Amino acid sequence: MYTPQRRDFISLTLSPQERGGYNSKSWRRRSCRRAWKQLSRLQRSMILFLFAFLAVLAVLSYSSLGEHLKALTNRVVEEHGSDPEIPELKPAIPAVLAEPRKAGEESHFNDPPESPPQKLRHKQGPPNNLQIQPARKNKLDLRRKLPQSLKAIVSWQGVIIEPETNKEPPSTKVVEPYKPAPVGINRQKEPVPLNSRQMAVIEAFRHAWKGYKEFAWGHDELKPISKSYSEWFGLGLTLTDALDTMWIMGLKEEFEEAKKWVETELSFEKKVDVNLFESTIRILGGLLSTYHLTGDSLFLEKAKDLGNRLMPAFKTPSKIPFSDVNLGQGSAHPPRWTSDSTVAEVTSIQLEFRELSRLTGDEKFQKAVDQVTKHVHSLSGKRDGLVPMFINTNSGQFSHLGVFTLGARADSYYEYLLKQWIQSGKKENELLEDYIQAIEGVKKNLLRKSIPKKLTFVGELAHNHFSAKMDHLVCFLPGTLALGAHNGLAAEHMDLAKALMETCYQMYTQIETGLSPEIVHFNLHGPKDSKDVEVKPADRHNLLRPETVESLFYLYRFTGDTKYQDWGWEILQNFNKYTRVSSGGFTSINNVQNPSDPEPRDKMESFFLGETLKYLFLLLSDDLELISLEKYVFNTEAHPLPIWVSS
Repeated sequence: MYTPQRRDFISLTLSPQERGGYNSKSWRRRSCRRAWKQLSRLQRSMILFLFAFLAVLAVLSYSSLGEHLKALTNRVVEEHGSDPEIPELKPAIPAVLAEPRKAGEESHFNDPPESPPQKLRHKQGPPNNLQIQPARKNKLDLRRKLPQSLKAIVSWQGVIIEPETNKEPPSTKVVEPYKPAPVGINRQKEPVPLNSRQMAVIEAFRHAWKGYKEFAWGHDELKPISKSYSEWFGLGLTLTDALDTMWIMGLKEEFEEAKKWVETELSFEKKVDVNLFESTIRILGGLLSTYHLTGDSLFLEKAKDLGNRLMPAFKTPSKIPFSDVNLGQGSAHPPRWTSDSTVAEVTSIQLEFRELSRLTGDEKFQKAVDQVTKHVHSLSGKRDGLVPMFINTNSGQFSHLGVFTLGARADSYYEYLLKQWIQSGKKENELLEDYIQAIEGVKKNLLRKSIPKKLTFVGELAHNHFSAKMDHLVCFLPGTLALGAHNGLAAEHMDLAKALMETCYQMYTQIETGLSPEIVHFNLHGPKDSKDVEVKPADRHNLLRPETVESLFYLYRFTGDTKYQDWGWEILQNFNKYTRVSSGGFTSINNVQNPSDPEPRDKMESFFLGETLKYLFLLLSDDLELISLEKYVFNTEAHPLPIWVSS
């Protein structure tokens, strides 16, 4: 048996030419041959075997790849035909949503004013490549046929899914980092196609978002005329308020950009005063809602941090919270000019704080707000269930007695009585009793009918003197009444809801721009040929408010009457006509009575994206289960929170 001798080294003798030419090809060839000859027979055999093995593997892999490519080619031919061209990619907003208008046909958006204001370039409706179908007159029109390429599908929680054959929508299981877990998601429901009106709302949102992203990114509010921004809290208010709107609309790219900002930039470690009520309903509510819709614990962690930083507001002698909190310092105080808080503010934070306790298992949040509710329940100074507008944080007593309104400073108190009862699974009957008593108080003290159309409206009472004044804010009431009737309250509540809904619509349609002013006065004694609605110069501004479209959403959901959709569609068109800014964004206006110059105010409130456009999108949807009202209750900033169910 041959045994090769062991060599510890190999000695090579190089010529002078070779020593100076390490990089020459001839030297490398001679060196390789010499090294190969110096290997033993066994070593050379093993190397040859290895090369042969690698060659076999290469042949097998090539054969498998060929079969795969062949199968892929066959699949493409089956799906797209034999044309080798790549199918054209469709834009996010399709070029055409419906048949183009015929020559001479009236525009679906009103004609532009003859002399538009110089500062505001009104863009009349969506851009030229976006034509909207006329208002739908019956239910058959709700499902008009769209081209196959435009049939993007939206699932209940807003994820866009392209239509596929024989495939179920992907699972959207919610992450459950805290107990009790969020309400379960119905994953069996078939998605419903977006219709052209919803696409118009999405286009409006994207136009608003374009201005915010370009001129106000990460700041509180867009100033679209001056292409700048304004700060209130310095917490990206518009962005955080619109998170769940983007998710519901299926705007994944915009949502991911906003989520990244929340993750990397949103910090509550700031020595800044924030309003307890506004930061709760907009930021805390928005974070909690987005957590439930996405299952992403990032939003719950941010909500928990904010909730903890808001708790110093409750450190008052009466436990009625101060209006303002400094997030970084952990201190709180009343407004600079008074020791009072408004009743609406201290009684419209309960849905959010209660839900935060449910998710985190920390009872302190719910205890703080439940204590406020019980205290207000026990107070004197009410009138047939109606509450005054102010409450003192030192004494815990109502102040400015004798003034009763369902407008500013009191409105959402009544809304949250009903919604807390619904949130709890209809178990807290004391809340329901207060709500029913308050509605009876409205009917007894505040309801009147106008001249000439006999519109039912809600006025105000000041020291037994009735005023025919009604805030646009009061237009939340038709939706709240309808929600109560849907949940088992008297049918009379639905009748009143329909009557008030008609009134709120007339607050738009009787105005020259088709947009409601902030406050109206109803005609009770004037001539019968006059309008029902009168507007004072100080009240004729429009802030892009959501209350009317909010109530339209509830009325359509519970009645199925498409006229409510048509009314909302008219309002969207008028927003496009008189408040849209060509460079991006929408602006509040000073004068709804002057179509030629509505006097832009250069401010887009965060609730336009967080509420107004969200409610319009839901109102115009063919999917009556999109954010089901059997599973969710909306806070007063349109952020859906789950209804609690018994485990």
